[in-house]
Amino acid sequence: MRMLSTRGGAASGPSLAILRGLADDGGLYVPESFPSFTLREIESLQEMDYAGRAFAVLSRFLPDFDEPSLRAAIAGAYGTGFDAPEIAPVRAVGGWAHMLELWHGPTLAFKDMALQLLPHLLTYSARKHGETREVFILVATSGDTGKAALEGFLDVPGTRCCVFYPREGVSRAQRLQMVTTRGGNTHVIAVEGNFDDAQTGVKRIFSDPDFAREMDAQGRVLSSANSINYGRLVPQIVYYFSAYADLLSRGAIRPGDAVNFCVPTGNFGDILAADYARMAGLPVGRLICASNENNVLTDFITTGVYTVRGRAFHKTTSPSMDILISSNLERLLFDLCGCDGARVTALMGDLSREGRYAIDGGMLGALQARYAAGYADQSAVRAEIARAWREDGCLMDTHTAVASAVLRDYRARTGDDAPAVIVSTASAYKFGASVLEAIAGPDACDGLDDFACCDKLSALTGTRVPEQIASLPTLPVRHSAVCRREEMARAVLDAVR
Repeated sequence: MRMLSTRGGAASGPSLAILRGLADDGGLYVPESFPSFTLREIESLQEMDYAGRAFAVLSRFLPDFDEPSLRAAIAGAYGTGFDAPEIAPVRAVGGWAHMLELWHGPTLAFKDMALQLLPHLLTYSARKHGETREVFILVATSGDTGKAALEGFLDVPGTRCCVFYPREGVSRAQRLQMVTTRGGNTHVIAVEGNFDDAQTGVKRIFSDPDFAREMDAQGRVLSSANSINYGRLVPQIVYYFSAYADLLSRGAIRPGDAVNFCVPTGNFGDILAADYARMAGLPVGRLICASNENNVLTDFITTGVYTVRGRAFHKTTSPSMDILISSNLERLLFDLCGCDGARVTALMGDLSREGRYAIDGGMLGALQARYAAGYADQSAVRAEIARAWREDGCLMDTHTAVASAVLRDYRARTGDDAPAVIVSTASAYKFGASVLEAIAGPDACDGLDDFACCDKLSALTGTRVPEQIASLPTLPVRHSAVCRREEMARAVLDAVR
């Protein structure tokens, strides 16, 4: 399998794409072609555990990884650290939908599904290509990616991980999860700005030849753990195949039935992985892109115009979705325009210069044939959390509530009652104060900090506060660096001196 750059640059194999993270021309790596799974092969996944399903899928998307190394990587990622034996269990929700729970890993968020595996993929790729320099992982996070990357790369030999997060743009639990991280190879830096500022700054560092030379002089090479890295994206494909197999096992669907997936979406990687599963033969129906008030993707899927110019940025209770520039959308554009790198380059240039771009009618028609979209504002999120607990006995976080509300609205608008899966991306306890307020009322958190709110939520619902959250207030803060967005490159160099 060859990997192409979305900007039309030189091709490479999957392992080299994972090692590089970003193509030399600034594009994102995408498969030139997709493997094809038969319905019988998909049915056979029912008999496998999650590690077996992961190998069955990943071996087709990572053909230049040898079998023993890939199996060892999967075992290292999913052998421990998850509190559910299924790794990514599917639960019924009130008889009207299913929920794919992706938050049973060490940091209680869906990013663990990929970031527990990526360090294994990356270190293998470095060995395969004779890379002897330290691999320097640079990450921008809107909350969950940062801790998952720090946890995944914690003291992994030959690697170093530096995370930038928006200083005022994450929950207290998310911030403490990052700044208390141990390890001799981890760095955490707050950025004065929002996630888009942090993400743009990281991209700028990757495209700076002077910075690359400085890193090389230090014996280091840059790579990424953001979802722009193919090694982050491809493990996410697995859990869509796994969810389908689980639905088959319990008789919720028949072989070949199309399943809709509703995904809370920020940087577009998680929902794109579902589309890649569809391209590989999984019977996927509609992909429903769920946004919060930062609904740039809803507008794009509806109109074909992507614009951040003049658009307000909203800080919400679902901070991992507080994003206006969705990086992985570039991969979808490449597919929609027939793999025309020059066309993608022009669209990205329009976005950079003018704050907007527009796709043509043919691209829009192809987009809307696969995707639907909707958004839920803060009041709708609160109402959905309360409704889900009251009616379905389901305790959901703010991001999952966005998807649940959008799916119910989509069904009411369209009459599409095909089997549907809500992709649940985080534990409710990562956003305990917001969840408690939604269930118990706006005064429920008066005088309480986030962790006391989690205790109260636990007592109210009879559910357990995860140890990863309960222990946070007692952990020492190890990272306190702060920088302005224009100082990010210098902050990295200062951190590693």
